Amino acid sequence: MKPRVAKGTRDFSAQEVAKRHYVMSVLRKAFERFGYSPLETPSFENLETLMGKYGEEGDRLIFKILRSGDFMKHAESDVPKASEIADKALRYDLTVPFARYVVQNAGQLAMPYKRYQMQPVWRADNPQKGRFREFYQCDADVVGSQSLWQEVELVHLYQAAFDALNLPVTIRLNNRKVLAGMAEVSGVGDRLVAFTVALDKLDKIGVEGVVNELLSKEFTLEEIEKLKPAMQSFATTNESIAFLRTWLSDSEIGIKGVEELTFVLDHAGNAPLIIDITLARGLNYYTGCILEVSANEVQMGSVGGGGRYDDLTGIFGLHDVSGVGVSFGLDRILLCLEELHRLPNTLESAPKALVFHMDTDQAKEGYQLTAYLRKAGISVDFYPEPAKWKKQFDFAEKRGIPFALLYGEEEMKQGVVQVKELRTGDQEAIRYVDLAAHLATR
Repeated sequence: MKPRVAKGTRDFSAQEVAKRHYVMSVLRKAFERFGYSPLETPSFENLETLMGKYGEEGDRLIFKILRSGDFMKHAESDVPKASEIADKALRYDLTVPFARYVVQNAGQLAMPYKRYQMQPVWRADNPQKGRFREFYQCDADVVGSQSLWQEVELVHLYQAAFDALNLPVTIRLNNRKVLAGMAEVSGVGDRLVAFTVALDKLDKIGVEGVVNELLSKEFTLEEIEKLKPAMQSFATTNESIAFLRTWLSDSEIGIKGVEELTFVLDHAGNAPLIIDITLARGLNYYTGCILEVSANEVQMGSVGGGGRYDDLTGIFGLHDVSGVGVSFGLDRILLCLEELHRLPNTLESAPKALVFHMDTDQAKEGYQLTAYLRKAGISVDFYPEPAKWKKQFDFAEKRGIPFALLYGEEEMKQGVVQVKELRTGDQEAIRYVDLAAHLATR
């Protein structure tokens, strides 16, 4: 059988890992500059921790793990329920595990607690361009504060991170209270989740598709007609706010959402922020502002998103703890940067140099040279066995190593090392004592 990776997953070469590390290092600097501390949680959680947190559609995309041993012994029929044969699941996102961590450690955390987390997540989704079954999320969340300054700060975190990556973006902003107000004034307040799940697909399936989905969920034509204003777009943010103030004037929760939007807008400065009243983000736990980020120059899905989730920790028994957070889509960000040729040319995934040797007599001195350079902070490899020059040059070329270091008997006598740049073929003799400094500047 021909070996292959599972559908929706990927291997990453040294060069690809270097690119990912670059983006993650930029994000890490931004997170820490904004006062966020790192956190890591297990790759899998108890099934009950994850189920019921992402809506009906999200629950279907959770990868469940069969119980250890005879998993069927818990089954009550030949067609068992998932909960009977599975008791754990791969994490779907980083936010719910974060909420679980906060509840478990509430007495030890200084509130508000700000954390960032960069780890893989898994979704049993249909793979397509920019969408994988295993992918990294890079999140920043803060819990313990209801202040809208946290939303303002997260907008500026997005701005700072994407500016540092040289990836122009647009940040779309809406509010779940506004969506609740839309449902309320349209007479469907008891079906808010069904409405927002359908509206969240507007950019993919269009107005007609949203209407058909609402019909399939037993919304009447009269109710859908009342909801249609939610499916339109406006030329400016001011037009959006003015429309919402009028349409939602009889909804207390709707007007509260409009005021929250206005606060963030008033303090966002020059951030690339717009109001999008069609933005829904279908996850059930959002309760306030919601954000989604798209790249301006690449046709790609969202490269980030998040929002306020006042009730999330309550599902684990810790009430009245408000939270808000955002996520960066590492894989999609990388695809954008690659398409735009915006990754640095200097990313290193290979050692700076390879120490050559022709025979066992030279091996000892060659390895001592290697150890000396490594101690000086230079990334160096040592060819492990005597071989012809061509074999060693071919090895260096395949690994992308830029310099060959030749240190034979004659060089030892002179106290120099021959440094050959493989790309150009240029070669020069460098004093042994100056070699580390020379390579450090190349």
